Order: sequence, then C-alpha cells, then structure tokens
Amino acid sequence: MLSFLSCKNNEPLETVETVEINKYLGEWYEIARLPNGFEKGLECVTATYSIKNNGKIEVLNKGFLIENKGESKTAKGVAWVPKTKYPGRLKVSFFRPFSGKYYIIALDKDYKYALVGDPSRKYLWILSRTKMLDDSIYTNLLEIAQKHKFDTSTIIKVKQDCNH
Repeated sequence: MLSFLSCKNNEPLETVETVEINKYLGEWYEIARLPNGFEKGLECVTATYSIKNNGKIEVLNKGFLIENKGESKTAKGVAWVPKTKYPGRLKVSFFRPFSGKYYIIALDKDYKYALVGDPSRKYLWILSRTKMLDDSIYTNLLEIAQKHKFDTSTIIKVKQDCNH
C-alpha cells in the first residue's frame, strides 16, 4: 500500500539495491500494516501496480469495509522512481501535488513477498502475492522491520478471507 503523507526522520532507511519493476507489477495482498487513517476499518486489502503509457506506475489500492460487508474503498495513484540510483525508493501521489515515500525494505528474490515502509517509520506494510504468508517469513519480515527501528507492537494482521 502506498501512503501520501510522510514526516521527516533524520535516520536514513535502507532499501533493496535492485528492483525489476516489471516483476513487481501485478497484485499484492496486504498481510499486515501499521495502523493508519486511510486504511482504518479495511480488510481484504490489495495493491495492484501496472505500467502507464508514460512509464510511471499506476497504483490501485482496494479494501473492503469491515463494518459494511461487501462495500469497498479504492484509491488510485501514480508512483515513480525519482532517482534510478535508488530503485527501491519510490515516490507515490494520490493527491497531487502531494507525494509520499514508498521504500522497499525487503523483497523476495522471486517477488513473492515484500516489506515496504516510510523513512518516518510511521507506515509499514507486509505484502505477499498470496493471501497467506508462511509464519517464518512473516516473523523474519517483522524482525527486519524492528532492526530498521519500526515499532511493530501495534501491527495489524489483515484479514484476507473475504468472499467479495
């Protein structure tokens, strides 16, 4: 998932050194996230990435309201890599001219799961190509997040067994 807000943090956040955008494209399931206002009350959340004609990445986030079964909420945005030297550091905008930081902190070699966050340490997502993620991988990604000084004590595991 991509955020549009970002706060300053003086400590740099390391990202993966290489990202093949074409392999990153497609649908990702949100396995877990730090609480945030724009996804409050959502379950069965997905993020779908596709290439636009101008070479930027179209972002479509979708989730279903927990309180109102069957009703969905979507957000459409655009992402790009501002510095090719840092392919794991993307910018994303849902409300122009505002943009946020989307840092890929960990990425499976086969692009099966990813850990994404913001340098402010306020936003964090565990994403997977499947609705479930092996417990050992999940635990490892939490440990990586903690090593990067994310407070994972309030992490929300996202329900992905909706029939929408």
